Amino acid sequence: MKAQVSEQSARPSAAVKPYGSRLGFLDWARGFAALIMLQGHVFHSFTAGPLREGSIYILSQFFGGMPPAIFLFLTGCTFSFLMNSNEKKGIAPWRSVAVCLRRSGYLWTLAFAFRFQLWLFGQPSSPWTDLLKVDILNCMGLTLSVCALLALWTTRERTVRAPLVGAVIAALSPLVTATDWSWMPVFLRSYFVPDAMQFAFFPWAAFVPFGVGFGSMLRLLDHQHMEKFIQWVALAGVGIITAGRYFGGLPYSIYAKSEFWLDSPALIFIKLGVVLLLISAAYLWHEHVLLGRFSWVKLAGMHSLLVYWVHTEIVYGRWFWMWKENLDLRGTYAMVIAVTGFMIWLSYAWEQRRARRTEPLHPA
Repeated sequence: MKAQVSEQSARPSAAVKPYGSRLGFLDWARGFAALIMLQGHVFHSFTAGPLREGSIYILSQFFGGMPPAIFLFLTGCTFSFLMNSNEKKGIAPWRSVAVCLRRSGYLWTLAFAFRFQLWLFGQPSSPWTDLLKVDILNCMGLTLSVCALLALWTTRERTVRAPLVGAVIAALSPLVTATDWSWMPVFLRSYFVPDAMQFAFFPWAAFVPFGVGFGSMLRLLDHQHMEKFIQWVALAGVGIITAGRYFGGLPYSIYAKSEFWLDSPALIFIKLGVVLLLISAAYLWHEHVLLGRFSWVKLAGMHSLLVYWVHTEIVYGRWFWMWKENLDLRGTYAMVIAVTGFMIWLSYAWEQRRARRTEPLHPA
């Protein structure tokens, strides 16, 4: 989930420096998504039953539905950076595909390790079927395995073709839902068929090739053109949201059956527009306000996998069983602050540990 490339420590000069391989504003956007995720999961796990019909809880869950789209999109961006790096090194296209498949294999390993840890810590009450649950890491692993084939195209070609792949995935999602998959084992079906409780390939995978296309565009830019590009990104976000809302609200559909909150292409494009607006806002904040200063939001984004892994066990594990679905709003707010604060501290401690491990033994 985190780009495996070097960090820019300060804002580049406006004239000549090309953008580095790690873009700080993408980390900030990822960190912002992590914060939204934290509040959504805490509310979902700890808010008392009678309060779940209230507007505050509903808004919490509404906004909490955005982070998966952001994470998947940014994972696609990172994946495009890997493809572009392979291309610049002169690696043959099929060899680049193999390199990308290894990256997807890393995410597959993390996905199964994550499920195993949750299952193990949940013993003796966790059923073995919990090991087969399709979480967002499983979706990332599967999607990157498929999108590795995008490495057969050049970076410039991916700017157009990768978003088209995302659009096709979104368009096919209602058809996949309407198809009879009863012949397929449930654990395999969970990877493909839209499900409100899991992260299936359809429609969630669409955000990854969208991100690959966006990341490929970034790799073709230098700093001189970045500001104008971000302006167009913001305008595109507004346009995509408007179009999605319009087509999603039409009284007729080309699909025999489609559920807006489950498999609607309109919802996918609305979320894509929101992601583009968030990235535009993150760029403005990072480049014109932070100016290289420390940001705990950015820190959370740099360690988003750690935040995701640890907070899931804290929020959904057995550690605070006495408060599960039993807190009033004030108690839930306090839990949000406590969990968020701990995640920021953990990210900072992990970053300090990594810095100590990489500093030279005999500094000059």
